[in-house]
Amino acid sequence: MMSYETLFSPMKIGSLEIKNRIVMNAAEMSLGQIDGCPTEKLLNYYEERAKGGVGLIIPGITRVNDMGAASTFTQLSMSSDRHIEPMKELVRRVHAHGAKLAIQLHHPGRQGYASAINSLPLITPITKVAPRLPGALFKATPLLLGMEQKKLCFSLQAPSKCELSAHGATRIHAMSRHEIHALIGDFINAAARCKQAGVDAVELHSTHGYLLQQFLSPNTNKRTDEYGGSFDNRMRFITEIIKGIKARCGADYPLIVRLTADEMYDRIGQPQKGYGLEEGKKIAMRLEQLGVDAIDVSSACYDTYNYWLEPTTFEPGWRAYLAKEIKSVVSVPVIAANFIRSPEQAERQLKEGYQDFVGSARNFICDPHWAKKAEEGRPEDIRRCIGCLHCIKSFIENATVGKTGECALNMSVGIEKEYFNEKNTGNGRKIVVIGAGPAGLTAAITLQRRGYAVTVLEKDQKAGGQVKTAAAGELKDKLYWCIEDMLHEAEKLGVEIKTGFSADAENVKAMKPYAVILASGGVPVRPRSVPGICGENVYLAPDIINGAVKLENKKVAVIGSGLTGLETAETLIAASNSVTVVDAAPEIAPGAWFQFVDDSLSRLKPAGAGFVLSHALAEVNNEGAVIRDVKTGETKTLPVDAVVLAVGVRPERSLLVELKAKNLRVITVGDAEKGGTIGNACHSAFNAVKDL
Repeated sequence: MMSYETLFSPMKIGSLEIKNRIVMNAAEMSLGQIDGCPTEKLLNYYEERAKGGVGLIIPGITRVNDMGAASTFTQLSMSSDRHIEPMKELVRRVHAHGAKLAIQLHHPGRQGYASAINSLPLITPITKVAPRLPGALFKATPLLLGMEQKKLCFSLQAPSKCELSAHGATRIHAMSRHEIHALIGDFINAAARCKQAGVDAVELHSTHGYLLQQFLSPNTNKRTDEYGGSFDNRMRFITEIIKGIKARCGADYPLIVRLTADEMYDRIGQPQKGYGLEEGKKIAMRLEQLGVDAIDVSSACYDTYNYWLEPTTFEPGWRAYLAKEIKSVVSVPVIAANFIRSPEQAERQLKEGYQDFVGSARNFICDPHWAKKAEEGRPEDIRRCIGCLHCIKSFIENATVGKTGECALNMSVGIEKEYFNEKNTGNGRKIVVIGAGPAGLTAAITLQRRGYAVTVLEKDQKAGGQVKTAAAGELKDKLYWCIEDMLHEAEKLGVEIKTGFSADAENVKAMKPYAVILASGGVPVRPRSVPGICGENVYLAPDIINGAVKLENKKVAVIGSGLTGLETAETLIAASNSVTVVDAAPEIAPGAWFQFVDDSLSRLKPAGAGFVLSHALAEVNNEGAVIRDVKTGETKTLPVDAVVLAVGVRPERSLLVELKAKNLRVITVGDAEKGGTIGNACHSAFNAVKDL
């Protein structure tokens, strides 16, 4: 077994020694208060990661100004002296376990939310006397966001008037010199407060298309004064911030810059935009000359989202070359995430000179004890991040309604203290779980940890439920990691798992369970009202994806443009089929997380996949698929050899009535309750059984 000697060796960032090479990069989870102070939830969240062995923790984005620099109402802030004392408690919690703390100073620029502009300074004092105000505010969020879409809102600060971000404000304005100078002062003052609070270092967030990086990019900085145009002018904003921090806090106070090394517009077919790696290297060299103590290398911006926050289809380490190129031109330490998913990969990239520190956010969201497990020589106990993006999706959706972000697989996020100090309430009582998919295994782990005696019954020889099909899709094999890891954890806890066991009411009743958890999943929908739907030329999407049915060199219509439909289309195209995707909706994959859609389309469109939207399947016959325009009612025939249905799943509850007839206590979870993602299934199960 690899010893991870380099990974667990100390190294300095400036004057600051870090006990190992592991950095928890910033990822906002909305755990703070409206006034920018940490909550007990936030303190517990980061303390658990410190307990888990991380060397340096960088919490989520911290605003430097309450008027126009907010990205969420519940992020941390260092905009005022009132934040110094609360920050001291976060420092104390992290230091108690040997970790160091750096605060990431941030401004969203054109990628922020206009509804937060000018409102926080008014809301914060009112919440002190009216604690119900935040709830009312979050209830009004849909109205506020609607106003943003109609441009009935304040405009956000940006270096210049330019195109809007793919995901961000609907109105922006070019900052005046006065605004620039004031904001430079805000960054410097925030850094000084961090030092006063005992924070070990600060990081400037100059990546992912936020304001500092917007000044660096010729795509977003079109100014004609001393803050735009030439390379030196585009560097001026961050230069003055760095010089100001060093002058105020001292040359020896560690300062890190998180840098987009390459905006990656070429990856989306727009190579004329922004800057590439060569300019990124030039920026890094200038930052070192300015006295920056480390470069935290990342890439891309909101317009090129998938190239900094990768979906599961990306290969671990795919962008390690960026860090290596930056490291080749600077002598200060280089931190980089590089989509690292195992301690073996981390050790290898350190030894091969790609970077000096291994950064990650999602690894430590998914498993707060990732580092400790690696150091203790038990990497098999690590719960691996599968790149399902539930964390970012839940954060963005939940932040607008006052809830925290989640992890699809780690149920402890935001409730660390309660979760890791859970009492034995099961008293050895018997629980039977039917189904070994993500919902069933989550329920089993949750209940076994609480002292129940859990048996999982799985009818197939291989556990996983619908994840087996999902993981069989093109480039999706990493999805099955979650099943492997949950099986390992369940068995280590003592859960009895029986595969190839067909549960029925009689044999379940004979086990005398205190409760039965029905996690039997879902089955594909076949709309019986459509003529010809049961014809020999009609297939179900899971059978195509998992290889039970093989079609080659055919013309195929895939009915349904959801994620399953897109995965099916990819599988068919890989087998040399010509594919047309049909959907009654006016857009591709309505309701699906945009990153997955963008990811699939980046392969499907170049491969020649066709899309017919606003059309529903009306009939299947020997000539092909008859589709009806949902607006006009007109029909036409697509001449295809086969039709594949990808129109969703319905709960599989065939056992439910029989189990209840035996007077058994039954709780349905996951797709057996309602279809959804892996994250939906796991949280459905956890929430259903946590108070059993």
